[in-house]
Amino acid sequence: MDLSERWEAQAAAWIAWARAPGHDSYWRFHRDQFLRIVPPPGRRTVDIGCGEARLTRHLQALGHTVVGIDASRSLVAAARAADPAMDIRLANAAALPLDDASVDLAIAFMSLQDVDDMPGAVREAGRVLEPGGRFCVAIVHPINSAGRFETQAPDAPFVIKGDYLRGFDYADTIERDGLSMTFHSRHRPLESFFFALEEAGLMVEALREPQVPDQAINMDLSRRWQRLPLFLHLRAHRP
Repeated sequence: MDLSERWEAQAAAWIAWARAPGHDSYWRFHRDQFLRIVPPPGRRTVDIGCGEARLTRHLQALGHTVVGIDASRSLVAAARAADPAMDIRLANAAALPLDDASVDLAIAFMSLQDVDDMPGAVREAGRVLEPGGRFCVAIVHPINSAGRFETQAPDAPFVIKGDYLRGFDYADTIERDGLSMTFHSRHRPLESFFFALEEAGLMVEALREPQVPDQAINMDLSRRWQRLPLFLHLRAHRP
C-alpha cells in the first residue's frame, strides 16, 4: 500500500485520536507554535492534507477563507460532517483541484511526510500560490524520524542506526488513554524538502525548530524531547 492507502486504513483511529481534546501535541502546544509563523487571514487559504480538518476549522475560526484538501475518502467525509458548510475536497496533494495563483496562503501542517509525492505536493503549492503568497509547513523533523532514543530517560542517547540521507518508510504505533494510532510516514533528509521548495520557485523566509514547552512534559513526552526537536516549521514565499 502507498501512504495514502495506509492513512485511509487508519482513518477511524485518527479521527478518534485527533478529536480527543488535549490528547496529543496538537492541542497541548504544537498548533499554537505553528500559528506563530502563519500570516493573518487574506484572500484564500488552502490546507493541504487537512485530514479530518481540525486545523482547517481553527483557521476558519480565525477568519481564514479555507479550502481543505485530503486524499482519504473517510477523512474528507468526517471533515464535511463536522462542518457541512466548509469547502473540503477529495484530491491528491500532488494534483490540487485549484487554479493557478488562486490562493495567497498554502498550509501543509504535518502532512508532507505522509504523502508519496512530496516534491509534487510542494510544486502544486507553488503553482496555486499567487505572487507574494506564503507556504507554511510543519513536518516531523528529519532528525526525529532518522533515529530513536535508546531509553525513556531524560539523558538517554539518541542514536541513528540507519542512513539519514536515504529515504525510507516507517510506522509508529502509539497507545495512550485507551486510544491507539499507527502513524505511517516517510523519512526524508532535510535537503529533500528544501530542494523541492527550490524546484517550485519558493524562497524560505522563516525556519523554526520549536522546543517542547515545560508545561507539555509528562510521562509520554519526557524531557529528552527538549534536547532534540520533534518538529520543523518553515514559511516560504512565492516571489
